[in-house]
Amino acid sequence: MKGKIIILSAPSGTGKSTVINRLMKMPDLRLGFSISATSRKPRSGEVDGREYYFISDKEFLRRIDVGDFVEYEEVYAGTHYGTLRSEVERVCDNGLNLIMDIDVKGGLNVKELYGSRALSIFLEPPSLQTLERRLRGRGTDSEETILRRLGKAEYEISFAPSFDLRVVNDNLDDTVERIASAIRTFTTHDPD
Repeated sequence: MKGKIIILSAPSGTGKSTVINRLMKMPDLRLGFSISATSRKPRSGEVDGREYYFISDKEFLRRIDVGDFVEYEEVYAGTHYGTLRSEVERVCDNGLNLIMDIDVKGGLNVKELYGSRALSIFLEPPSLQTLERRLRGRGTDSEETILRRLGKAEYEISFAPSFDLRVVNDNLDDTVERIASAIRTFTTHDPD
């Protein structure tokens, strides 16, 4: 049986990676993760096909033109990241449900592309003030970066109504269980 697609989008600092790591440890969800492609150079210790598929910017742009990507973004000038259609099929054809950690626009594009085969989930912070506290508590970002992330978060939250499910991450255990329950329901339901 082909797997389904779970899209998880959230502003930076909302706890998306933590939630995904917890979900990946639940064997009954049968989750698989896709390997993204990027046009940046590998960092020390990174291996092509393990952390990312490393391709030149010229090749990345060519593959965009022929429709090889289900979603992509130019994060910095000349540096693209995206999910190859072949990766989605690789995971789903192996009977796993693909969980995608992607930005809101990419998430909505994937939902539109796959329709009832995809469940889009938007993870929200309890408030922008809470998100600001979390970002500052990390102690890893400059004031400029924090303000930029908060501005982007406000913009991203404006897309939340377009997602199938919105979950406020105000309690990690409850959030993980609510999303896991939604995934269980979605993956056992035949949309056709």
